[in-house]
Amino acid sequence: MGFVESEIAAKCYEYAVLVTDLSYDLAALAQLYRDRADSENTFDELKNQWGWGGFTTQDIKRCRLSAMGVALAYNWWSLFLRLANPKARMEAITSRPLLPSGVGRKTTYAGAQHLTIAPMHGKASQAISLLTKVSLLLKGCVRIAEQSPLKSVWFQVCEHIAKLVTGFNWLEPPESRLQLAVILI
Repeated sequence: MGFVESEIAAKCYEYAVLVTDLSYDLAALAQLYRDRADSENTFDELKNQWGWGGFTTQDIKRCRLSAMGVALAYNWWSLFLRLANPKARMEAITSRPLLPSGVGRKTTYAGAQHLTIAPMHGKASQAISLLTKVSLLLKGCVRIAEQSPLKSVWFQVCEHIAKLVTGFNWLEPPESRLQLAVILI
């Protein structure tokens, strides 16, 4: 039973009260609350969209292997999406059907390899825009030959994402790398 019983349609408001002994101002407290909710969204997405909570077994090795596989796929997908949209996170429930739903064709001409993707999603123009952005960013940040070691290519890609997302230079002294790792987490 509600506190107010009225047969007249009226606007209803919901209030929340936060009691704390922190010495932050109201804007800083609100940002802390939003940051906490944002980190909880990651765990919710891992459980509900990536299946991190959907397997149990008595064999801890298989359970650990499954969890590590999901975490690895989630991390790679998150890095890919940050290349496509460096200013904000994209949720798996919308990005996974959008971006990989296409037919790709690899062609080689005059020693250069090209990948052409024809999106089949209803929002194909958005997918084309995001995939083109990723392609241009990768061409801009990875200035090495295809024969280069994969480790150096991935280092440059990760360095580029870190610069886009945080504004930090990855090649600065180790103390700032530690700060960068904390921010990316």
